[in-house]
Amino acid sequence: MNYKKIFKTRKSRKAVLRLLKFVPDKTMLKVQYRIKLGRKLDLKDPKRFSEKLQWYKINYRDPLMHACVNKFTAREYVKEKGLEDILVKLYGHYENVNAIDWNSLPNSFVLKTVGGGGGLNVVICDDKNKLDINEITEKLETHKKGARGGGREWAYYGTDPGIICEELLINTQNPEAGMDDYKIFCYSGKAKYIVVDTDRYIGHKRNFYDREWNNLHITSDCPACDREIPKPENFNEMLRIAETLAGDFPYVRVDMYNVDGKIYFGELTFYPWSGYVQYTPDDADYLFGKDFELRKYNPEN
Repeated sequence: MNYKKIFKTRKSRKAVLRLLKFVPDKTMLKVQYRIKLGRKLDLKDPKRFSEKLQWYKINYRDPLMHACVNKFTAREYVKEKGLEDILVKLYGHYENVNAIDWNSLPNSFVLKTVGGGGGLNVVICDDKNKLDINEITEKLETHKKGARGGGREWAYYGTDPGIICEELLINTQNPEAGMDDYKIFCYSGKAKYIVVDTDRYIGHKRNFYDREWNNLHITSDCPACDREIPKPENFNEMLRIAETLAGDFPYVRVDMYNVDGKIYFGELTFYPWSGYVQYTPDDADYLFGKDFELRKYNPEN
C-alpha cells in the first residue's frame, strides 16, 4: 500500500498518527511494518535488521538512550567518554526560537531541534542577513514537537523540545554539495558497517561499506553514489571513536563528519530510518541484522 497517495502531505500523515496514539506500540509497529515493507513483522524470532529495530523500540529501554538522542545532552555523553575535541562548536541552547538572540550569532550557523527528525529539524544559515525569522520559527516550532513519535521510537519519548545553535561546517572541496555524513553501524561496541551520505544538496546518494572499506553495493531508499567514495585517511580513528561511544548499547549508529582531516560528532541514532527501509539486495537486511544480538535482552528468556 502506498499510504502517501492516500495521505499526500506530511501534515496529514502526522495528524493521522496523532489520532492513533492510543494504539499499543506492538500493534502499531506491526501495522506500519506491513504497510511500509509489505511483509509480516516477526517479533518472536527476528532475523532481519528492520525487524530487530522494531523489537528494539519495544523491548530495550535504557534511560541513557534519552540523553544520547538529545542533541544537547548527547554532548555531555561525548565529553564523559573523553571525546570533547570532536564536538562541533556550540553557540547556544534555547527553549524555543523566541529565546534566540540573533544579534549574538555569527553570520553563519546551524539551528537544530534537539529531539531529532532528520532534515526537517535543521535550518542551515550561510548568511544571517538573508534569514526569514518567521519561516524559521514555523519550521522549528512545528517539528520540535514529537517529531519522532510516529515510529514509536521510545528513546525519543519525553525529549526536551529545545533548540541548539552550532557552527556551520563547510565541505571545502564542494560547498554546494553539503557535508559528507559517515554513519557507522556498531553492535555491542564493535563497528561493522559504514554508510556514507554524500551530495546531500545536489542529488543525495548513499553508499554502504564494511569496516575494510569494501563497497557492499547495497541500495536503500536513496540511490548509490555513481563514484567510489575515498576512505578517509583517519578512518581507523573514526572507528575508534565510534566504538568508544557505542560500547554501552546492543546497537547504535554513530554519525560523524570529517572535514579536512578533522573528525566531528554528529549524533547517535538507535533506530536508523525507523527500521522501515527496503534494501537491495534483500539479503542486506539479514546481513545488518546478523550481529544485532537481542537474545540476552529478550524478556521472554
